[in-house]
Amino acid sequence: MSVFREKICIVTGGGSGLGRALCRQLAEQGAILTVADLNKEAAYMVAREITDEGGKAVAAPVDVTIPESVESLVNQTLERYGRIDYMFNNAGVAVLGEFRDLPLAEVKKVLNVNLSGVLHGSYTAFRVMARQGFGHIVNTASGFGLAPGPTNLPYVTSKFGVVGLSETLRVEGLDLGVKVSTVCPGYIRTSLVEHVRTYRADARDVLSTLPVRLVEPEEAARLVLRKVGKNRAIIAFPSYVGLLTFLYRFVPGLFLRYSLRTVREFRKFRKPDLDGGESDG
Repeated sequence: MSVFREKICIVTGGGSGLGRALCRQLAEQGAILTVADLNKEAAYMVAREITDEGGKAVAAPVDVTIPESVESLVNQTLERYGRIDYMFNNAGVAVLGEFRDLPLAEVKKVLNVNLSGVLHGSYTAFRVMARQGFGHIVNTASGFGLAPGPTNLPYVTSKFGVVGLSETLRVEGLDLGVKVSTVCPGYIRTSLVEHVRTYRADARDVLSTLPVRLVEPEEAARLVLRKVGKNRAIIAFPSYVGLLTFLYRFVPGLFLRYSLRTVREFRKFRKPDLDGGESDG
């Protein structure tokens, strides 16, 4: 029997990508879903897909950058079901470009969604779960939360923060019955990757330089849920995430050369404006 059977689960960013795959697979394993997303139409579509197939799901709009919105989501779920077993803080955004080219507003947007959003979800769910004496928080970070990558500074900053937040919270939750896992994937075939916003370069050019294959969302979700079921602290995949993390920590000179090659490849596509300034890709 699945560990998720009849468990009450909230998934933010559940309307697309990894979040959608998590929702569908949790439902297949008998979980009771709250599909939460800023795009409420996408959330309702996923919830309808699940219920049409005999699963249990409701949709809920949420803006993870607003603490009151997340608190309302958690409280409504708690009022409906009487408990919360799993909180998947999964919503995320990204922007690519050199730091010198990025508008500060774009940097803050990534930090607000990826880091503050996870903070808000963890903050509210942890208190509920501590009172219950049980529960599991699953925070989506990234392989870029274990090893940095140039031209991706806002995302890297946010994901390093998510790893630190989650690892600290895992220790604080041990004696309270609250589990915390951190998901650190590599590149997944989602709109976050395939339609990423870029500055001073064309996204297609940048993606063409990726030396690895994109993991399908369904494949990623299966692995994540299997590891969450075993209460793994860090869920990192594919294998190159572990390799890059090892190099970053123990062979920094080699990692630096790899990173320099990455940024120099990006600069081959970097576009100056005809007026002598800079323009978006």
